[in-house]
Amino acid sequence: MASLNRPARLNRSLLAVFGLVLLAAGAFAITTSYGWLRLVDRDRPLVPGAALPPTWVLYLVVVAVIVLGLLCLRWLGAQALRRPKTTTWRWESVTQDGGTRLDASVATGPFAEDVGRYPGVETADATLSGTQDDPTLLVTVTAGAEADLAQLRQRIAEDAVARLRQALDLAELPTVVEFRFADQPGTRVR
Repeated sequence: MASLNRPARLNRSLLAVFGLVLLAAGAFAITTSYGWLRLVDRDRPLVPGAALPPTWVLYLVVVAVIVLGLLCLRWLGAQALRRPKTTTWRWESVTQDGGTRLDASVATGPFAEDVGRYPGVETADATLSGTQDDPTLLVTVTAGAEADLAQLRQRIAEDAVARLRQALDLAELPTVVEFRFADQPGTRVR
């Protein structure tokens, strides 16, 4: 089964690398400043002379900053796209008359609406990922404070998933249910 949260592993790895680089740079600066590490003379200026660098260096710095900014925006955009990739399912007819195509997101629309009507559920969203031979259903349920999560999970598995499995003619449908709690304003004491 593919990871349901694809950017998480990349984020952790990149954050770990950035953290290690920053720790190493900080350790180098501190040890050089106190004279414990003598690779660089601490009394010597970082840049020789007071003249500005050549113009091409300034352009190179601007281009590098723009590229870094665009990469950061791409990384930020990847955080919003946490849905697994869906595919189009095909049922071929036994005869040569034709076949049926179904976008996986079309199949989960009624499922999510049905789960969204359960007591204690604020919103529900579903994604059907994988191929027809190896599907995975990801259900995200935002529940109110009064919701009984165990009962809700059981009803989703026994009612909604069973009906979706029957509609798609699947023997098994591995399902991951993620519960979130609705933001409820706290009570105020007067």
